[in-house]
Amino acid sequence: MSINFSDLSKGMVIELENQPWQVLDYERHKMQQRAPVTRIKMRNLVNGTVIERTFQRYDTAFSLAEVDHRDNQYLYTDGTHYFFMDQENFDQHELTAEQLGDALGYLKESMIVEVVFYKGAPINVNLPIHVELAVVDTPPAFKGDTAQGGNKPATLETGLRITVPMFITPGSIVKVDTRNATYSERVS
Repeated sequence: MSINFSDLSKGMVIELENQPWQVLDYERHKMQQRAPVTRIKMRNLVNGTVIERTFQRYDTAFSLAEVDHRDNQYLYTDGTHYFFMDQENFDQHELTAEQLGDALGYLKESMIVEVVFYKGAPINVNLPIHVELAVVDTPPAFKGDTAQGGNKPATLETGLRITVPMFITPGSIVKVDTRNATYSERVS
């Protein structure tokens, strides 16, 4: 399905040069006595590269990429591949660390994630906005440390490092925002 520049929106997945690209941001510029220009910042869903391209109004129209999103359960890793099981037909799919990118810091066994398929092959995962992870290591807080409400570094069960408030101790379960790797709240 072909779309025009005026139909673009953030999050849309378009096909460009036989690759699926997710629109991260876009701007339209109208200049006097010139054709309008559209600048698009997009991420390649196959290899994760982010580029910014400028298109003239009269360039070819885009087509929507035919991507499929299916809920999968993360099963395990063998060190190089990460295995997921489709929740509807129980097929198993594997992704590499390069395909998963930053999502590796949030994956734990039995977690349900949305796997993105392009032309029948898995290419990426979409994480939930918040995940709950256990704190495995953080320095102790001392009396007087919280006078200014400071934060301290913490290592989570997946190896992800974030900053947490002073009252968080090892063994605490915290909710982490997957969009920007920040502490949201303490669960227990």
